[in-house]
Amino acid sequence: MTLGTETTGRMKRSPDVEDEVLDVTHHQDPGRNRLTPVVQLPSDAALAVVDALAGLVRSAHRREEAGPAPAGTLKQAQVFEEGDVFMLEPPFEGFFADRYLMDFYDTADRGICSRMHLHTGLRFVRMMTGPGTTIRVSSLSPITVRPAEGWTDPLSTFTDVLPGTPTGVHRHRHNVIVPPNSWVDMQIPRGVSHQFNAVGPNAVIDSVHPEESIETLREGMSGFRMMAQTIFLAKDKSPAATCADITAPDDSTRA
Repeated sequence: MTLGTETTGRMKRSPDVEDEVLDVTHHQDPGRNRLTPVVQLPSDAALAVVDALAGLVRSAHRREEAGPAPAGTLKQAQVFEEGDVFMLEPPFEGFFADRYLMDFYDTADRGICSRMHLHTGLRFVRMMTGPGTTIRVSSLSPITVRPAEGWTDPLSTFTDVLPGTPTGVHRHRHNVIVPPNSWVDMQIPRGVSHQFNAVGPNAVIDSVHPEESIETLREGMSGFRMMAQTIFLAKDKSPAATCADITAPDDSTRA
């Protein structure tokens, strides 16, 4: 199979810029994200898992605060737009993938949404929610949702308008709502837009980056930085009201 330039060439204009923004007006996703419902759990079991994983992130950030990583070394406790992060498994020579845990922020509590973005390498993400918490997953392309066998609280989907676009530019945003006490997996191809926003206090991500070191070399970065090869599709974050809603009454459908 021959890969086109959209999957093999560099994507960033300035590889060391961590807040690079791409004009959303002309961006077209080269593929689609795929979401797989995994399992729904009793609320106490779901909360125990989410709390345990979020606890690892919080402990890592306490260690980083007490003894910051030396300059020039990989900082394993970092802060992303969607939440605090801990690189659980760094890459090593001969193994170019890494894995991180994210303790989601509560979008409603913060009052802002994370931005739509894409990555220069593919991602595999497991999202887990506990009681009273949902995750709104969004993309500029329709998200393929695989069957949810045996789920009592199915995934809902709807389409709305992407906020914060330039004057006169209208882009549709495709949304899937992960309900409370649920695990879902999401496969994110390289260069495909996505956006995560949790509403509620109990949500974590367990994410694997199978080509982190490869994309670092491909994009020409001067040093390895966890998840630095991100390209945003908006300059500013939008108010929480633009991503906290989990239904669209006029055109809501069921996955």
